[in-house]
Amino acid sequence: MIIGIGTDVVDVARIERSVAEYGDRFLRRMFTQTEIDYCDHFGDTRFLHYAARFAAKEAFSKAIGTGMRDGMAFSLVGIRNKATGEPVMELQGLMLERWGNHIIHVSLSHTSSVALAVVVLERGPAT
Repeated sequence: MIIGIGTDVVDVARIERSVAEYGDRFLRRMFTQTEIDYCDHFGDTRFLHYAARFAAKEAFSKAIGTGMRDGMAFSLVGIRNKATGEPVMELQGLMLERWGNHIIHVSLSHTSSVALAVVVLERGPAT
């Protein structure tokens, strides 16, 4: 049973400007180390990947219905990629405690200027 859907669109240049202005402080506050390593691997196109992950975090906050309140923090929500390239949402801390038993579907896409994420939250198996 689907219990939440979220979507978000992010301007890639906005993320690039934030990194230019705040550097590592911005990256460490918004992204997990797994995400930083993954995105930086892409060199000049890394901001496309950062923007898609930022959009996924926003989309997740919408899917759970809290936005950026009630314990939601970007550092507790991350994206890693399976060997096939499929993105998978990883939760930590309070987000893992609250939402770790749910099924989270995530889709990312981007052009050279915008990134998009869709998150579908499905009730997990009964415990």
